[in-house]
Amino acid sequence: MPESSSPAGTTVRLTNLALPVEEPEEALPAAIAERLGVNVGDLGRWRLLRKSLDARQRRSLKYIHSVAVDLPPGVRAKRVEPFKAKRFEDPAPGAAPMRHRPIVIGSGPAGLLAGYYLAKRGYRPLILERGRPVKERARAIKAFDAGGAFEPENNYLFGEGGAGAWSDGKLTCRVTGPDVDYVLDTFVECGGRESLTYEHRPHLGSNKLPMICRNYRRKTEAMGGEYRFGVTVEGLDLRDGKVVGLHTSAGHLAADRVILAIGHSARDTYEALHAQGVPMAAKAFQIGVRIEHPQELVNRRKYGRPEYLELLGAADYSLVAKGQSQGERDLYTFCMCAGGWIIPSVSEPGRFCTNGMSNSRHETGHANSGLVMTLDPAAFALRAGGPIHPLAGVEVQRKAEEAAFRLAGGGYLAPVQRAEDYLKGRTSAGDVSCSYQRGSVALNLADLLPAATAAAVHAGLPGLAEKWGGSEYLTEAVLAGPETRGSSPVRIARDRETLCCPNIDGLYPVGEGAGYAGGIVTAAVDGLRTAKAIVGQFAAV
Repeated sequence: MPESSSPAGTTVRLTNLALPVEEPEEALPAAIAERLGVNVGDLGRWRLLRKSLDARQRRSLKYIHSVAVDLPPGVRAKRVEPFKAKRFEDPAPGAAPMRHRPIVIGSGPAGLLAGYYLAKRGYRPLILERGRPVKERARAIKAFDAGGAFEPENNYLFGEGGAGAWSDGKLTCRVTGPDVDYVLDTFVECGGRESLTYEHRPHLGSNKLPMICRNYRRKTEAMGGEYRFGVTVEGLDLRDGKVVGLHTSAGHLAADRVILAIGHSARDTYEALHAQGVPMAAKAFQIGVRIEHPQELVNRRKYGRPEYLELLGAADYSLVAKGQSQGERDLYTFCMCAGGWIIPSVSEPGRFCTNGMSNSRHETGHANSGLVMTLDPAAFALRAGGPIHPLAGVEVQRKAEEAAFRLAGGGYLAPVQRAEDYLKGRTSAGDVSCSYQRGSVALNLADLLPAATAAAVHAGLPGLAEKWGGSEYLTEAVLAGPETRGSSPVRIARDRETLCCPNIDGLYPVGEGAGYAGGIVTAAVDGLRTAKAIVGQFAAV
């Protein structure tokens, strides 16, 4: 931080305020006062901006805080940064008229925030969701986990809240700014805890997300928006390069502004849009397996003192093995679910793939994480024998998922294998159970994966164990797979300024499904920014 001073009466940012994790947050004012050289009683107004865990010293864990504080009278602080909160920009409504109210396709994080913001600005959006409301969705998921039938339109991926509603609820995000703050603030307004706004790695939990999705809907409806469930969009009604309506399972709908927030698993919608000439291209996506350990092992590895578990709860981890085989690809952990379980990330019958989730209390004895590499579109060209088809990545996913379902004998059982056996190329013998609730079948997971992915997992596992600092990373690990839905394999083209599809006026691709986001917050921010762009261009009907 550059040497600087600020006069009294200004607001400054203090960073790197460290407190042992044993100390309560109530000790923070004293730390602030000490840094400023004032008595606690003279401390001005302050607020917490960021709180993160410093786990570099396993026996001396600390929380690192960043705060904004009003300097008390007579104090000139040195080595501080001036702080001025960036203002959230609500654009003035545009002058161009809309003939119809805007339609949002999908109610995942991107659609959720787009609909909420448009309703708040008086645009009365119509939100179309192919699945069911969260309450009905929860019943279907519970029945499926217990061995019931798969419902193609009501599952872990389709329904109110989209894939995000049962995706563990991590709110980590690399971008910052007032739009991110707006999203987090609305999560709090809809039922999230206040600490979401300043925690470095906030986590809602899969048990909290359905309630929050429902509350967004209720607020949106109270402001003039409308939700329609069980409505699948089957195609666009186009005229002279413009959207004039939608063909849906419930009939035709007139429309001239459509936000396309379909999520990364609406493959039938991708196919319909591609057939109509919507510009899209194959993009890199994550693919691999899921790795599971006893949670107690992860706790011991991260916490040097047993009392930390009671203070901090189930521990997580993040690892990368650099430059593995097949083109120097990295193998890395992704979406680590402490105290969680492995779930099916299935949207089509006769196919199987995995994901992970955990509740807010992280109460299970299992720790699982995606173990993935990034598969580039260049790999698809080898398969296609020529130009890369925009949906080539979808076919790579489907091939792995079909193999998993078929080789496991149907029934949506999880293919599993001990990590040590994967390295030796043999199917595991004996009990190879994991946290997946429908049951599992021992298979050689390399048979399910693209060759480059199988090789990267094989080459990277020893490197991850080395980073971990112990052979138990391998000896105590069970792999399940395949993991294919970490990100979208498709990007739908859009203009950088208007956020509209370049050759289809009125179509706004957003979120993970359009290839512009990589998690709950980034998808929500993308939906928000697109809604703001529409407000800035058009007047409400």
